[in-house]
Amino acid sequence: METTLTDQPKAAAQQVAQQTVLSILLALSFTHFLNDTMQSLIPAMYPVLKGSLKLNFTQVGLITLTFQMSASLLQPLVGLYTDKKPQPYSLAIGMGFTLIGLVSLSMAHNFPMVLVSVGFVGIGSAVFHPEASRLAYMASGGKHGMAQSLFQVGGNAGSSLGPLLAAMVIVPFGQFHVIWFSIAALIAIVVMLNISKWYLSNTHRIKPKKAVQKLDQPTLSNTRIVFSLGILLVLIFSKYFYMASMTSYYTFYLIDRFHVSVQSAQVYLFIFLFAVAAGTFIGGPVGDRIGRKYVIWISILGVAPFSLLLPHASLMWTAVLSVFIGVILSSAFSAILVYAQELVPGKVGMIAGLFFGLAFGMAGVGSAILGRLADATSIAYVYEVCAYLPLIGVLTAFLPNLEKRKA
Repeated sequence: METTLTDQPKAAAQQVAQQTVLSILLALSFTHFLNDTMQSLIPAMYPVLKGSLKLNFTQVGLITLTFQMSASLLQPLVGLYTDKKPQPYSLAIGMGFTLIGLVSLSMAHNFPMVLVSVGFVGIGSAVFHPEASRLAYMASGGKHGMAQSLFQVGGNAGSSLGPLLAAMVIVPFGQFHVIWFSIAALIAIVVMLNISKWYLSNTHRIKPKKAVQKLDQPTLSNTRIVFSLGILLVLIFSKYFYMASMTSYYTFYLIDRFHVSVQSAQVYLFIFLFAVAAGTFIGGPVGDRIGRKYVIWISILGVAPFSLLLPHASLMWTAVLSVFIGVILSSAFSAILVYAQELVPGKVGMIAGLFFGLAFGMAGVGSAILGRLADATSIAYVYEVCAYLPLIGVLTAFLPNLEKRKA
């Protein structure tokens, strides 16, 4: 009887702790949803900005480059700093930069002002992603793949919603109406302040004990770890260069090739990004079960048949192929990120910042290069070139299988 009475409070406490952790994961996914909804308004506005400010494709690419580089260069530094000195209230501060950027973008009537505005949004992203990823790791209860996927699915759902909102609000009513989305930033700040309280009282979760760290660390040499990280970075390059062609130029491709309206092109972009959101949750849980290496292999190399067919398809089949590409390709990032965190245990924030930063950086550089290529040739040629990028996924064969080594 004494054992039962003693166990009941422990069980109750454990249940409360689990519920608290789940609530944090859901709150993080929700704030990621709001954050990426606001960020996705930037590429969704490109047709509007191109027409009103008379921009060329190179300038469109520079907008993406400014936004992505302001995010990518800061993210590893933010992650490295907060690994040493956790900053519980940094999420709300970062969202404040996003709020400033949105308000500024709604009133930007020249190209330099647009660049400054998206730069502020990029700074907000630089703070948000490594810190929120660290919190997802802290609240995972050991199911790191599931936690990262739940976190990612919120962001990708928000990214898919941006073009649809732009088609309904910004395209018909004008650029100034971006300011209405600042309400989403204010909501996110309120939620983040509540998350920060949990963060403040649970920072011990992110500090692994030495004994645990030794058990978790794969038996690999430093050279093999660096080599494996290099392969992962090349795979990130492949994924995000291709994603840049879709997120920045897919609407222009559809308008140029199939002569659809701007609003119709935004709907097709929404279909692609919704497929990305729907497929995001697959990579983490499946990676927890079968191994992350196999998920990485399938999610990048498996896109190649569809990407190679896309430039030669009709409008209907272009939409269908984009769904397959979105679902398969989206499962890669969660698996890559957790795989890298397992390669370098104890550096969760730094690795998250490095890989989120590289993802943003590759998307920005890719957008700028592809914009220049489109001006020099055509949008159709851009998609013919990018079709071969997923073939880089064959490099996954050189990654070690960490699950077997741990066993």
